[in-house]
Amino acid sequence: MRTFVLFFGLFLSGLVVQGQELMTPERLWQVQRLSALGLNNEGDVLFYRVSTPNMETNGFDYSYYKIATKGGEAEKITKEDVTVADKNISPDGRYKMFDKPVAIEAIHSKDVYQSLPKSDAYIFTDLDNRHWDTWNDGTYNHVFYKEKSATDEQAIDIMPNEPYYSPQRPFGGDEDYIWAPDSKSIYYVSKKLKGKAYATSTNTDIYKYDLATKTTSNITEKNLGYDTNPSFSSEGALAWLQMKTPGYESDKNDIVVLEKGVEQNLTARWDGTVRSFKWSNDGKNVYFTAPVDGTIQLFVVNYPGKKRIAPTVKQLSEGRFDVTGIVAETKNGLLVTRTDMNHAAEVFSFDLKKKTFRQVTNVNTDFYNKIEMPKIEKRYVTTTDNKQMLVWVILPPNFDASKKYPTLLYAQGGPQSPLSQFYSYRWNFQLMASQGYIIVAPNRRGMPGHGVAWNAAISKDWGGQVMDDYLTAIDEMAKEPYVDNDRLGAIGASFGGYSVFYLAGIHNKRFKTFISHDGVFDNRTMYGTTEELFFVNHDWGGSYWDKDNTVAQKAYNEFNPINMVAKWDTPILIIQGGKDYRVPIEQGLSAFQAARLLDIKSKLLYFPDENHWILQPQNALVWQTEFFKWLKETL
Repeated sequence: MRTFVLFFGLFLSGLVVQGQELMTPERLWQVQRLSALGLNNEGDVLFYRVSTPNMETNGFDYSYYKIATKGGEAEKITKEDVTVADKNISPDGRYKMFDKPVAIEAIHSKDVYQSLPKSDAYIFTDLDNRHWDTWNDGTYNHVFYKEKSATDEQAIDIMPNEPYYSPQRPFGGDEDYIWAPDSKSIYYVSKKLKGKAYATSTNTDIYKYDLATKTTSNITEKNLGYDTNPSFSSEGALAWLQMKTPGYESDKNDIVVLEKGVEQNLTARWDGTVRSFKWSNDGKNVYFTAPVDGTIQLFVVNYPGKKRIAPTVKQLSEGRFDVTGIVAETKNGLLVTRTDMNHAAEVFSFDLKKKTFRQVTNVNTDFYNKIEMPKIEKRYVTTTDNKQMLVWVILPPNFDASKKYPTLLYAQGGPQSPLSQFYSYRWNFQLMASQGYIIVAPNRRGMPGHGVAWNAAISKDWGGQVMDDYLTAIDEMAKEPYVDNDRLGAIGASFGGYSVFYLAGIHNKRFKTFISHDGVFDNRTMYGTTEELFFVNHDWGGSYWDKDNTVAQKAYNEFNPINMVAKWDTPILIIQGGKDYRVPIEQGLSAFQAARLLDIKSKLLYFPDENHWILQPQNALVWQTEFFKWLKETL
C-alpha cells in the first residue's frame, strides 16, 4: 500500500495547473458517493448516505446525513436517526415484509452426499447453473411477511418450496415487491422458469399473493417479455415497466397502468424508452427518466384514468447532464439525483413550474472546486448511411488548440446502453482527459435516446453499421489540427471490448494502441459459456450450430473477432475478470494468447475476484495505473 501512496504522491506533484489540481486515479477514489434514502413523513427533510472509499480496508465507509429539502446545511446523523417511511411495513401498520435466500435444491455435493462434508462439487442437470458472478448453490431469494411483533422465524414464505427468485438475481432488491394499498396482498416480481427456459427467456412477471387465501395469481401473464418495478399510485392504480418482445432485454420499456381491470400503456406512442418512474403524489401523472440525445432527462406523462383521452408525454428538463433518479415529489417540485461527466451524483430540486434546478446537497462541491475541469463538446457527424450521429468530445483541462493531443475512441458497452452524461469510477472521461487525452465518444447505432429504431439497429449487426459509425467518428475528429493522427487509440469494455477486438482487425493502421476490458473475442465460445442465453439468441439470431440460419451464421463468422485475428498488428492491453460469467474468462485469455503468438506487444491484466466490473478500491487503482501506463508506453 505504501508503494501506491509513493507512486501517486509523485504523480500528483506534477499535476497542478494555475492553482488548480487535475483529476488523477487517486483523487478519483476520494470522490464520495451519494445515495438518496428518501424523505421524512412531512416531506421537508431529505435523508441520504455517503459512501467513502477506504483504500486501507479495500472497502467503503458509510455516513448518514439529513438536510432540509429547501436547502441549507447538512447535518451528520447516525443510521438509526434515518426516519424514512419503511415501504416494507404494510399500510395498515400490521405486517413487515422482507426477503432472504431459501435452500430449495440439493446442488452442492456436501448436501447430496452428507457423509462427504468436505467435498466441494456442484451437480447440475440443467442451465441456470451460474449468473453474473455467482454459482447457483440451490438457494433462491424469497419474500416473507410477518406480524410486526413476530420473530423472523415466524415469518411466512409467499413462495413456499418454489425454485424461483424474488427479488430477481443478480440485481433485484426490495423494489421487486410492494404492499397493496389495502394491506391484503403483496405484489412481487419473479421469472417462474427453470433451467434452460430460465436462461433463454426474459419472461419476468408480476404476481399477486393474497394473504387471506395464500394463493398467487399472475397479473402480467399475457406479456412474454419483462414486467418489472410495480408501484401503486395514491389512488390505488398499479403501474409497472414492460418490455413486449420475448428474449429482448433492451426492448422499448413502457409504463403500463392497471386499474379496476383496465390496462393502459401510457408511453406506447412515444418514440423512447423509460429508465425509471415515480407516481405524482396526487396519482394524476407519472414522472419518469429517459435517455434523449446523449443525456438522461425528466419526463412526465398524464394518467387519464377512465377518461377516453390519449396520454401525452412531455419532456420537463433539458441540459448537459443526466437525471439519474427521482427521489420524491415535494411541495415545489421534484427531488432528483443528477450527474455529468465532470461531477458525481448530487441531489437537486427541480421546479416543475420554472423548469429549473437548484442543488440541494454538496457532498463533493469543495472537492470539485479544486479540480481543473475538462471541456465537454457536443458534435454531430454524418454517418456512412447519411444519418446524423451525436459524438461527445472531451477535451483536456486548459486545452490549447495550437497543440496536438493523443486521442482515444471510446466504445460504449451494452451494447444498448446510453452514452450519456454519466460519471463512472472506471471509464471516467474526466480522468482520461486530465491525463492529456482527447476522448471521442460516439452515440453509435444501438444506443437509446435517439428513437427506438436507432436503438434496435445494432441487434444482429454487431460488426456492421456500428463499426462504420466508430470509424466515421474518429475520422471526422482526425481532421482537427489539434488531433495527433499518429497517436490514436481505441478503448472499451463488454460490447466496447468486442468493438476493440473487431476494430483491431479492420482499422487499416488508424490506431496505434487498443485496450479491451471483458470483451467478446469469440462469439462461438461466448455462446457456449455465457449465462443469459436470451441475450445472444436475440442479438446474434440463434446458435452457432444452426447452419441454415443465415443471420446467426453471419454473427459467428463475418462478425466474429476471432476470425480476423490474423490481421492484428497493433499493441493491445486485455483486461479480464475471473468472476465474469456474462463474458467469461476464456474470451480474454484467448485474445491474449493469440496476441502473444502473433508477437504483438500485449499485456493481460487479470482480476480473479472481480466480475464484469471492477468494484474493489485497490483493484480499481491497479486498473487505472495499468491503463495509463499502457497508454504512456504505446501512445
